[in-house]
Amino acid sequence: MEPDMEKREKEVTQIASTLDSLRNEVRKILVGQQHLLDSLLIAMMSDGHILIEGVPGLAKTTAVKSLGDALGLPFQRISFTPDLLPADIIGTMIYDPAKSEFLPRQGPVFTNLLLADEINRAPAKVQSALLEAMQERQVTIGDSTYKLPTPFLVLATQNPIEQEGTYPLPEAQVDRFMLMCKVDYPTKDEEREIMHRFDGKAVESISPVMRPEQITACRELVPRIYCDAKVTDYILDIVLATRKPSQFGIPIDHQISYGASPRAGIFLQLAARARAMLCGRAYVTPQDVKEIAPDVLRHRVILTYEAEAEECTSDSIIAHILGEIPVP
Repeated sequence: MEPDMEKREKEVTQIASTLDSLRNEVRKILVGQQHLLDSLLIAMMSDGHILIEGVPGLAKTTAVKSLGDALGLPFQRISFTPDLLPADIIGTMIYDPAKSEFLPRQGPVFTNLLLADEINRAPAKVQSALLEAMQERQVTIGDSTYKLPTPFLVLATQNPIEQEGTYPLPEAQVDRFMLMCKVDYPTKDEEREIMHRFDGKAVESISPVMRPEQITACRELVPRIYCDAKVTDYILDIVLATRKPSQFGIPIDHQISYGASPRAGIFLQLAARARAMLCGRAYVTPQDVKEIAPDVLRHRVILTYEAEAEECTSDSIIAHILGEIPVP
């Protein structure tokens, strides 16, 4: 084994052990939702953001708050409403009579973990203000620009069953989210455990198990996780197949209006590397790519009206593509 690879293996083993401790700490509060928790960790390690789709009451807020407690990081929640203004998110200038001048008042976006609850309830200007902060990692208040804290992770949620009084995110803005995760109902055993935990007993407290410098170390290590050229080509084939599937022998061109952007390939490789590290490996396997591909691609594959009429979904299209593209 090469010295650099051996060193990387040791670093990955140490970080994977810390991440296991982190997951166990979060599980003191969070029951089930393993996929959501892993997606949060992958986004945290990859410096990305997540869009969560799920009905109310599925522990989305609990998950991000518990993660913040286990990381020892500040957490803020914004409940988006139609009357919200950009200043309510990023902050504004407040007049100080004592000094006879305007002073900046920073908004709730100045935090490490931000839950943007039901983001599709806010008008376009508010969505744009948040998405700009996500992309640039800074906001402008008055004449001054302020950097956002590091790390900065946005967990935005939207309710799939309620469309009245909402402002759907444009496809170009949704593309800024690294992952789109769908949250489902808990199993019967998980729901029994939830009921057991909330039957009047004292809820366990969460202790920080990971320091900010360890998060930085994670982020610096992720790009160094080995990804073979064949796996990279596999990622490229998957992304290209969402644009021109017929070139790969998949006759579903009529179902896809727009395929995944180049950002999808970058995020898919990065997320696969983070998943490999989460599993304690210093190299990416095709299975890492297949596991994370739906979350990276589902909001980047836009269907035609014909596909919607046939009740196709982006998930079914992605599953079809993953089933047809040869695995290296």
